[in-house]
Amino acid sequence: MNIGTIQLDSPFLLAPLAGITDSPFRRICRAQGASLVYSEMVSAKGLYYNDRSTERLLAFEPDEAPIIYQLFGSDPEIMAWAVDKLSGRGNAGIDVNMGCPVPKVAKNGEGAALMKDPQLAAEIVKAMVKAEHSAADRQGRQAKPITVKTRIGWDESNINIREFALRIEEAGASAIAVHGRTRDQYYSGSANWDWIAEVKSLLSIPVIGSGDVMTGADAVRMLRETGCDTVMIARGALGNPWIFREAEELLGGRPAPAPTTLEEKQAMFLYQLKLTVEFKGEAAAVREMRKHAGWYLKGVPGAAAIRQKVNRATTETGLREVLRQELDLG
Repeated sequence: MNIGTIQLDSPFLLAPLAGITDSPFRRICRAQGASLVYSEMVSAKGLYYNDRSTERLLAFEPDEAPIIYQLFGSDPEIMAWAVDKLSGRGNAGIDVNMGCPVPKVAKNGEGAALMKDPQLAAEIVKAMVKAEHSAADRQGRQAKPITVKTRIGWDESNINIREFALRIEEAGASAIAVHGRTRDQYYSGSANWDWIAEVKSLLSIPVIGSGDVMTGADAVRMLRETGCDTVMIARGALGNPWIFREAEELLGGRPAPAPTTLEEKQAMFLYQLKLTVEFKGEAAAVREMRKHAGWYLKGVPGAAAIRQKVNRATTETGLREVLRQELDLG
């Protein structure tokens, strides 16, 4: 299966999650079977104004490839400029976030707010596709795909994903990811997969399903129930990067792998901690890994008390010691 020039070896992708899907986590998920990963959400304006933190979000290691950069913005000219700016990088494509529900993004007309202006959304995609084709011609290579991630509408009274998706396809996007919630829902309630199936029935470009995929079985069920081409896994991968392997086994008609043991969870957490320290430095890594600890510890007896101790750790050694003592794994 392909998304533009990107060849995928499985239909299960790691979703972009701001503040979570950094390089170390992406590396782990790729190793566990995610066929495509995305950068955290990157501001096109931040790139334009040379923001240092923006550059860090664009860093990735060779074993993450293929990786798609995800940009957000609402100015077609700046978005096109960003495509050209990034054209010499090793990313496999660029995705446009048109689904982020966070107020500080939406109030600027970005993220999910673009669903209220399908014409502007289409103009952004057209400008980006044109910029990418120009860059590809200049560099003597194939154009990378420009894709979009969105929701089904702003609220229940304004579900316009049919019109929106058709405009995005017409504008030249190579794929569209549909999260089956409105902006107003944020992550509450249930994702409506019927809308993903509806979009798939309308478009000829690949449709990526998203929303409420918490297990490998959910991922396979979404493929079968909606007919979508690929599945984007977000919260289901937190503390459980093994979800991609599970989904592949089930899709292939094989038994699900045995449940992950506490020893395996601890080992993976410590490996991610090591990678994050190398990538961000000790202080930032320890702060970052506290929230991941909560996800890895989900379902472990006494997890709440362990998390309290984890949240007091300030060094890599201290964090490792908390887990050694509390989990009694040696």
